[in-house]
Amino acid sequence: MERSCRLTGVTNPSLLIASHIKPWRLCASAQERLDGMNGLLLTPDADHLFDRGFISFEDSGQVLISQRVDKTDLRRLGFEQLVMQSFGFAEAPAVWRTSTFTPPQQAYLAHHREDVFVA
Repeated sequence: MERSCRLTGVTNPSLLIASHIKPWRLCASAQERLDGMNGLLLTPDADHLFDRGFISFEDSGQVLISQRVDKTDLRRLGFEQLVMQSFGFAEAPAVWRTSTFTPPQQAYLAHHREDVFVA
């Protein structure tokens, strides 16, 4: 369904993980587990942040960052732009906003924001 990491834009499939939006263990059925709309591509470090609830996404694609993740650690992981944007610095080189998610993905994201994301 996706062709690149939602956060970094990396396109090499060898460097990407197909991540469940609504975690496998929380899916109510096999249909949810296997639904292609319940997934997105992320690099391993972005996948880890997403799975642990340190980042999530608005339906519009805007990146959400948990207050519990250390901004220095995000910088060390290479997410300098994300840190700058979260603090509202004008000199942020890019806005970390991905494209809008499809309605089926939005339903799974609502679950992720409610049950996984650590606000």
